[in-house]
Order: sequence, then C-alpha cells, then structure tokens
Amino acid sequence: MKVIKFGGSSLASAKQLTKVLNIVKSDSNRRFVVVSAPGKRDANDTKVTDALIKYYNAYTSGQDVTEVQNWIIERYQSIVNELNLGSTIMKKISDAIKHLASEPIEGNDFLYDTFLAAGEDNNAKLIAEYFSKNGVPARYIHPKQAGIIVTSEPGNARILPSSYDKLENLRDYQEVLVIPGFFGTTVDNQICTFSRGGSDITGSIVAAGVKADLYENFTDVDGIFAAHPGVVHKPHSIPELTYKEMRELAYAGFSVLHDEALIPAYRGKIPLVIKNTNNPSHPGTKIVLTHEGMEVPVVGIAGDDNFVSINISKYLMNREVGFGRKVLQILEELNIRWEHMPTGIDDMSIVLRERELTPIKEQEIITQLTRKLEVDEVNIQRGLSIIMIVGENMKSHIGVTASATKALSDQHINLAMISQGSSEVSVMFVIETAKEKEAVRALYKAFFGLTKKS
Repeated sequence: MKVIKFGGSSLASAKQLTKVLNIVKSDSNRRFVVVSAPGKRDANDTKVTDALIKYYNAYTSGQDVTEVQNWIIERYQSIVNELNLGSTIMKKISDAIKHLASEPIEGNDFLYDTFLAAGEDNNAKLIAEYFSKNGVPARYIHPKQAGIIVTSEPGNARILPSSYDKLENLRDYQEVLVIPGFFGTTVDNQICTFSRGGSDITGSIVAAGVKADLYENFTDVDGIFAAHPGVVHKPHSIPELTYKEMRELAYAGFSVLHDEALIPAYRGKIPLVIKNTNNPSHPGTKIVLTHEGMEVPVVGIAGDDNFVSINISKYLMNREVGFGRKVLQILEELNIRWEHMPTGIDDMSIVLRERELTPIKEQEIITQLTRKLEVDEVNIQRGLSIIMIVGENMKSHIGVTASATKALSDQHINLAMISQGSSEVSVMFVIETAKEKEAVRALYKAFFGLTKKS
C-alpha cells in the first residue's frame, strides 16, 4: 500500500495531469494521492497559491476582487476544458472560489489560511473527477473527513496525535482517495495550514496514519543530488539516504523536501522515495531508517549562507560555573535561536542565522555580555556560510575529515570553524560566503570525482 504525493509543477496543466494519471494507473498499490495546488506552467506563469494571496489581499483591503477571482477560476477552467470534464465539477470549484469573498474578516484568525488552502482543496476535487472518468475509481476526501485534525496555529499547524487512529480508517475505502495537501482542520472546524512544505507534510501524515509500505513524493527532479546542480555540473543523484542524513542535508540547504515533512513518516517508520513525474521510470532517491547495503562514507554535500557568529573571549572562562548558561539566557530573553556553539578553553562562538540578529538585538547582546558577564572581547562576524558533508557511514571510515580539509586547503579556503556531533552523521565547516561554491565543488571532487562549474 502506497501513499503518493504530487507537487505543484506536476499538476500545473492537463498535460501534466495525464502523466499523473498514468503513474497512478501503473501501480494498483497507489491507493492514496495527496495533491498540491496547480503550480507554474512556465517561468512567466503564476502559481494558483500566489494568486490566492493576491485575492486575499484585495478582499481584506476592500478592493474589487473580480479580476483576480476570475483569473483563478479561469485557471481551473482551462484544465477542466482540456481534460473534457464537463461543467459539474467546474461549478463546484467556481462556487468555492467565489465563496471565499463572503468569509468574515474581522476577528477571523484563520482567513488567510482558508484562502491559501483553496488551491489544494479545489485541485483535489478536480483530480478525483479526472481519475474517475479515466479508469481509476476515485474519491475526494476533505482533510476533516480524513481525520487530519490539527492545532489552532495559523500557518504553523501541527497534527494532533489522536488523528492517527481516524486516519487508519482510510484503509477501508475501495477507491483511490484524493486528499488535498497543505492543511488540516482544527477541533473548531477552522482551516489551518502547515508551515513550509505543507503538502509534503500531509503526505507524510497520511503515510504514517494508514501505515503505508511506502510514501512516494513526486516532484520535477530525479531524486536528490549529491550537491546542488546550480553549483556542481551534473551531480549524481543519491540512490539511498537515511532519515538522519536527509535531515542534515535539508538543514544545510537541500530544498527538495522540507525537513519537517519527514517527521511523521520517520516516526511511523515509513520508507520514502522522491521521484520525478516527468521521468517516472527513474528509481529516484529512497529515504530509509537504516542503509540497506550502501557503504560510501559521504552521501551528499550541502551549503547554506546568511550566518553570523558571535565570538566571545574571557580569560579563565572554563572555570566559571554557569557561564554558558548565562550567555544562552541572554539569547533566550531576546527570543534568538542559535544553531551551533563551538568552544575553546577561553573562547566561545555562537553561530546563528543572520535574520535572528537585528541591530537592536545585536547592541543589546554586546552590552549584556560586556557589563553582566564582563567578557574580555566580543565581536560579530558576518558573511559566513555553513558547508556540511553528510553520511552515516563516516564513523566507520578513517580519514574522511582529513580528506575534506585537504580539499579545502588545496583551494586556499580558510576554515573559520569545524564541528562534528557525537552521532558522526555530518561534519560542518564554517567558511566565508564568498568561498561557498568553490568549497562545495572542491569537496564534491574529493569524494565523488571530477567536476566542473555549472
């Protein structure tokens, strides 16, 4: 039994939906289909979700919504026409889009989520109709009916643990179930969306709930690459990753799958595979709990920028009980999240994302460190990137870090910091952002062979 999720680019047009139909038809085990809103048909097109944001802004500011409303309806109408689905399904979609402009504005904390969720919800209705008329008995299931009950946190919904019991009942349906991604309903029946990668999260939740044998996530790429194709020319796709490795790569900039989407499938011990709608015969990248035969030490290399480091020095720091706690308390009181904390005997560096450090907060940190903790020196280092080499098998291979540092040294790339956790799943290097791409290419060459600039 498989849960299958399609992203916006896979559902952007009638041509793409024909591919989706064939993929579902090709495997009778594909019983649950989670869908996104229609994405861009080309580089100059507009995503339906972006149009719904425009619609929301016009409605809440008292502007005329007719133009944007008609654009969204026409977008669905063009797909319906090309697929010859008739007027019944289109009337349902049109009425639903128009009904948004009658939702209460004042005191409605869930209005924005309700507008955004309409993209996925109406697309699911359309796709279920298309499947049913083309040899795949299908049923549209609203998240409320499915049992996807979530916390009342607009834009950041979390699944309630009690939902999984109801989700298991979906196994009893005989039809292919088409479920809109990206949102659930609260106990008070409000539409509430997940965070980034929302439809991926829905797919992961459904897979865990129905105890699927596999969760297939279809995108527009042949799985996950060992390095960013915009940096390394034609990097190879990774055949297999563990959940821990995927988490590390997603954190460091791999955007194929948002790391939060992995949690339900990981906890449910459901293997996941990322495949390409436009090339479905490609095996893609499988994400598993433990490797099933792979022995390479490094599976991928990722880089991410916009980091800063708060560098602190104080003589005899290590003898001062509670010093680290006091530093982190300063950050906590300013609502600042930190990412890494390499330390020395009398030195401590706190690496955080640049967006966390406003000018006011920066000055407050320096003031408190200087006056309250009486540090000898504190400075803020900007323009930093994090480079990570990732692989669970690194712990059983000697010399991985040595090979990495040599590769960087050969390219005259200076290391600001180096860090490795006790799990030894990854090694992190902090370098100047200006050298980030060069560093990724050097490391790719060291572990995977020759490459050239993209």
